Amino acid sequence: MRSGDIPFKFDLTDLLARARRQVAGRIGDVTLNLPFISIAVSPKDRERRVAREIVLRLRDRRVLSAWECCDDCIERALTSLKEIRQLIVDKEVELAELQDGPLFLLLDAMATGIRQFMTYEELLRRDKDAPPHPRFGEFHRPPDVRQAYFDGLEILRGHLSRCLGQIALIAGMPVPTEGIIENYQGPWQLEAYEAPPLLPPPPE
Repeated sequence: MRSGDIPFKFDLTDLLARARRQVAGRIGDVTLNLPFISIAVSPKDRERRVAREIVLRLRDRRVLSAWECCDDCIERALTSLKEIRQLIVDKEVELAELQDGPLFLLLDAMATGIRQFMTYEELLRRDKDAPPHPRFGEFHRPPDVRQAYFDGLEILRGHLSRCLGQIALIAGMPVPTEGIIENYQGPWQLEAYEAPPLLPPPPE
């Protein structure tokens, strides 16, 4: 269920500054679009291979396209997000010697989005042993809290879809690069991000 509200904003300030530092003085053959900036990169063969695997593993995950309707849906979505976060960690470990590369950066962007959503989710969480809500039967969360989950998951899906689109660019895959998940494509939803302070120019 979509209301169009933006209940929290992603803060990628440190990640964007890091992106500018990493590409300083480099000439790249792939242009990645991130919120507020674009960078040119030259992925290594290993990054291309791992990027392809990530897209293939994640593009059909139901949590990235499903619409929740109840508490059980929310719980399944949270469980699936934790599984995606573990996959991201595993791939970052695999790329440990390429931490200054573009794929690691995009994985960090995905992990940051999930982490910040989970922080937001902590503010909404009720005791798991709480009895069913007296007014809403099987639903344990009141409607306003449930809608806050739906809205938070919506902007997270858009973030993850667009990150995966950029990862697909690294992989050289013929998929929509402005988001690989249907209904979550198009330019970055900038209103869902904290505008970073004026980024310093890359060092010469």
